Amino acid sequence: MYEDILAETADGIATLTINRPHRYNAFRAKTVDELIHALKQAWADRGVGVVILTGAGDKAFCTGGDQKQRQATGDYGPSESGLFEVELLHRTLRDIPKPVIAAVNGYAIGGGHVLHVLCDLTIAADTARFGQTGPKVGSFDAGFGTAYLARLVGEKRAREIWYLCRQYSAHEALQMGLVNAVVPAGRLMEEARSWAGEMLERSPTALRFLKQSFNADTEHVAGVSALAMSALDLFVDTPEAAEGVAAFNEKRPVDFRPFR
Repeated sequence: MYEDILAETADGIATLTINRPHRYNAFRAKTVDELIHALKQAWADRGVGVVILTGAGDKAFCTGGDQKQRQATGDYGPSESGLFEVELLHRTLRDIPKPVIAAVNGYAIGGGHVLHVLCDLTIAADTARFGQTGPKVGSFDAGFGTAYLARLVGEKRAREIWYLCRQYSAHEALQMGLVNAVVPAGRLMEEARSWAGEMLERSPTALRFLKQSFNADTEHVAGVSALAMSALDLFVDTPEAAEGVAAFNEKRPVDFRPFR
């Protein structure tokens, strides 16, 4: 059924794996469509109580939008609706009335970092790396990727993550409250399934209301996110954004000086 992801359901757990290791599990429009579809399938399946989101291989969880695709076609490729539905993916991760665990097996960078932030819980392999790249490649997420991130790690740290585009180890991420636990890479999925198993023993109705209550406190960010996505649609067509993508793909230093 899927080309860019793997979806497996067993013992009450739906495991969704971004399966593009040759691109460090960067997503294109088709990947986003498939993740939305698989999340809705898990939502509708009464046999599923918890979702685990991870990436294929041992290098990357997800490194955000596929910049090679973006340079080649000017967008993230064709989608079912004709739209790049990443905003809907963010909404679906928040709205699915079941806990979602991010099992971060490697790089969680850029848009991939936003995905793990939006999951209810994050368990990281000790080899995982976290960070943002938007301002380095002519992009940004001025919605949940910023405002909600600040709720997790505080304003000063969130601004550092976005303004400086540094990378952080799994243990640094744990210290700042960005992840819930760090385990040896070989035990990552075992640990994620163990946490999922504990939640499967809890009242599903209670968990649904708890998730919706937690979300209610930051629901206003959805409006900001929609505004930010509209701004990003306009920004990506500018020479400034094009310079970021070109520098990334050409593996050269970026030159934003003309745009200051």
